[in-house]
Amino acid sequence: MDERPVSPALKIAAGAMFVFLLAPLLVIVPISFSGDAYMAFPPESWSVKWYGAIFANPAMMNAFWVSLALAVVVTLVSLAVGLPAAYALVRLKLPGAEILSNLFSAPLLLPTIVLGLAILLVFAPLGLLGTFQGLVAAHLVVTLPYAVRVLSTALANLPLPVEEAASTLGARPLTVFFRVTLPMMRSGLVSTAALCFLVSFDEVVLSLFMTGPRLSTLPVAMYHHVEQQADPMAASISVLLVVLTLVVVVVVDRTVGLTRTFVK
Repeated sequence: MDERPVSPALKIAAGAMFVFLLAPLLVIVPISFSGDAYMAFPPESWSVKWYGAIFANPAMMNAFWVSLALAVVVTLVSLAVGLPAAYALVRLKLPGAEILSNLFSAPLLLPTIVLGLAILLVFAPLGLLGTFQGLVAAHLVVTLPYAVRVLSTALANLPLPVEEAASTLGARPLTVFFRVTLPMMRSGLVSTAALCFLVSFDEVVLSLFMTGPRLSTLPVAMYHHVEQQADPMAASISVLLVVLTLVVVVVVDRTVGLTRTFVK
């Protein structure tokens, strides 16, 4: 099948779209290396002092470790809960499976601020506001729908005859699951883990409702910092977050490949 050549107009449009998407980086990166005491573009002087200021700021570092621990725990719980749920929906053919699948995806259809207010009203009487457990539960509301959706798709694309052949040869259901199904779901598991980690680490709206003076995540700390000071530290943190995202993408690419993970 012959491929049609791409028209110059389409190339120009695609290039303009890439420039539009990358425009924030073209502003943020130079500002992060500013030597000024305030945000200005272009910077009047150059320095890396604001990167050092991040590591010298106890509030920012504590918020980073909270966000990292939170993202790891939320990712593990999302996999532990999402995988059985996806298996039940796809393999066990439960009555009303399609309705349940839509119900699991419902939080993604609501504005995050509405979810945050609802979680605030529910968690406040339970004493979960300003606690790590409350943050984990709140973030699971937005990560579990992604986990169930991605894992369900990964399961649905697996060759069922391979599992049936293992069962025919005498393998027990758990043996089939752990030695046949899970290895074939490797790309789906990796993509789910990467997606849940990034969503939890970057979540700011729900965290604003759940955090307090003694517990804060990095996005919330950045938000409060920008409210009080207009220095380039926020730009430096943003660049580091972009680098963290790129690291996760590279790890996924080196592990199973981006094409198999996100495109299939």
